[in-house]
Amino acid sequence: MDKLTPEQRHRCMASIKGKDTKPEMLVRKFLWRRGFRYRLNHPRLPGKPDIVLRKYRTCIFVNGCFWHGHEGCGLFVMPKTRTEFWQSKVNRNRGRDKRVKQELANMGWHSITIWECQLKPSSRDMTLESLAYTLNKIFLLNHGAKTYNTPVQEPAVKVAEERTEYWSER
Repeated sequence: MDKLTPEQRHRCMASIKGKDTKPEMLVRKFLWRRGFRYRLNHPRLPGKPDIVLRKYRTCIFVNGCFWHGHEGCGLFVMPKTRTEFWQSKVNRNRGRDKRVKQELANMGWHSITIWECQLKPSSRDMTLESLAYTLNKIFLLNHGAKTYNTPVQEPAVKVAEERTEYWSER
């Protein structure tokens, strides 16, 4: 049972913002400190991505787990009231996300989705470091950097050398 009246609940849910959220600000500050320059909510790209890195032809979406229905996440719990409404809303968001990513891919853009739960303190550093690694790899691939395939070598049988006397006693 909801403790708020329908009007109070409506006002509460309507006040949740879609831009400049805390998870988005964490990603933006990390990227800026690392020297990545970006644009916000580019109006000419489908879906107006949260962060656009034109140099890397990459769009970053910072999704809230509840609003985009992150499967297997503890932050996504279907509300007990008005379940059909929320189920259809989450499904529409998922469908729109999939369509937007497909349109961006057709235009030659890369899409990266970062979930709100991936920016919790326990996993934030790993998520942001992997983001920087991915962006650098995309940059190298887009700009024709030569990659080297190193042959797989058999592991060495001996771990250490034989003990040798370097100093002779006189």
